[in-house]
Amino acid sequence: MASDTRTKAIGYLPDECPSPWRLILYALQQVIVMFPATVTVALLTGFHISTTIFASGLATICFILITGRKLPLYYGSSFAYLSAILGLTGGAEMGQLLPDPLISQAQFGIIMSGFVSIAAGLIIKRFGREAIEKVLPSTITGPIAMIIGLTLAGNALTDASPAGSVDTDWVWVVSLVTLLATIFFSVYLKGVWGQIPLLLGPLVGCIVAAILYFAADVNLFRVLPDMSGSGIEVIPGVLKLPHFTLPTPSWAAVAAIMPIAIATIPESTAHVYQLDIYINDLARKKGSNKRYKIADLLGLNLIGDGIGDMVAGAVGGPAGTNYGENISAMAITKVFSIPVLLCASVIAMIVACFTPLINAIYAIPTAVIGGMEVYLFGAIAAQGIAIMIDKKTDMFSSKNIAVIASIMVIGVGGQYAFGGNIPFFGLNVPCVAGAAIFGIILNLLLSIGQKETPAPEIGEPLHEENATVILEEAISVHEVKETEDR
Repeated sequence: MASDTRTKAIGYLPDECPSPWRLILYALQQVIVMFPATVTVALLTGFHISTTIFASGLATICFILITGRKLPLYYGSSFAYLSAILGLTGGAEMGQLLPDPLISQAQFGIIMSGFVSIAAGLIIKRFGREAIEKVLPSTITGPIAMIIGLTLAGNALTDASPAGSVDTDWVWVVSLVTLLATIFFSVYLKGVWGQIPLLLGPLVGCIVAAILYFAADVNLFRVLPDMSGSGIEVIPGVLKLPHFTLPTPSWAAVAAIMPIAIATIPESTAHVYQLDIYINDLARKKGSNKRYKIADLLGLNLIGDGIGDMVAGAVGGPAGTNYGENISAMAITKVFSIPVLLCASVIAMIVACFTPLINAIYAIPTAVIGGMEVYLFGAIAAQGIAIMIDKKTDMFSSKNIAVIASIMVIGVGGQYAFGGNIPFFGLNVPCVAGAAIFGIILNLLLSIGQKETPAPEIGEPLHEENATVILEEAISVHEVKETEDR
């Protein structure tokens, strides 16, 4: 018998655990990936950085436990809530903190927003995944995933460019080296090294930044904003607990923040479908016969997402959702291990209390973060295309083209024409939320009176009626061929 020469894919499925040292490396990579966006939300809203990081780790642990350790998703602060929180609190200068009373009011709205996701999850669990797929088909979830990545493209290039505090073109060198190193590592490295490109790439970028610091006197490294608001300095001391605040009831906060949770439902749905595709693809390549029914856990995912909002809001962190950046990292590295995310959550909570680690991670140059973001945010957009390919979306359908086109232009156009918030009858509608809502309504209107018979999934057993149709078509083609031959 000939030996099987096939090489099984390298990676970790959700129920697999790497060795201890690999576990820590993969977890550190996930922390670094989530760090830029999570900290940026804290800086923009005026929430405490250490509390925000701690809340992300605690909410992730709660999410994973509530979902039965079946969904490898990391919870982090969401940009979708920025306009609502800033409109409620008035905002703060970059790096300055909001007074505790304002944070407490926002906390109440964040906690209440969790009920929206929980309600959506319960509806899905009651009526099934098919019910939500009628409202959120691949023609909606795919484009939404794409605009999530594309609307962040400006952030990536802004961070990667020399337009910041250091006016030197050497910034481009650091960002490009980081980007290319990360890409080359992810494509060419094999084994365990090929699974940590998002750790190795930024490390190379930091080394280049250090060389510039000593050789050309160009300082691209950063320090944390002073918590007193009097200047820029590192946080003193070694151990310091995060600054926790208690929520204060505020119906104004509920009215401002709670509706935004609706916008995160399509985003979270897209993330679950992305995971379903990539995890099962890895399982097939590893020769596993196990089918990971990730998409069937959509309702449980939304319930966990809502609980995550409540947990984060209860301790003083911003509202959030599961992170596309971390999903991109898992898709690139093929590490979908639940233990890795649990370890990452614990590390995040330790970092939040250990000030030298906060200072060290925050010191990573913005150019390094920007170079990594170009790859990560682009991968989010690419995964939206993967959703539509996997679901066999008919790109020649007038209806599908109309829905996809509308979502893409409203989402991307709203970001670059209006700064992310589209003015509409006195309201500032977040562009992702507006695109999602318009796409959902348009799809429902165009579906009136339309009947569609979905094609069977790859690997799905054919129903009798489908098999009969295929057999009849095959016989017909064969008879035509015989006639032509005669």
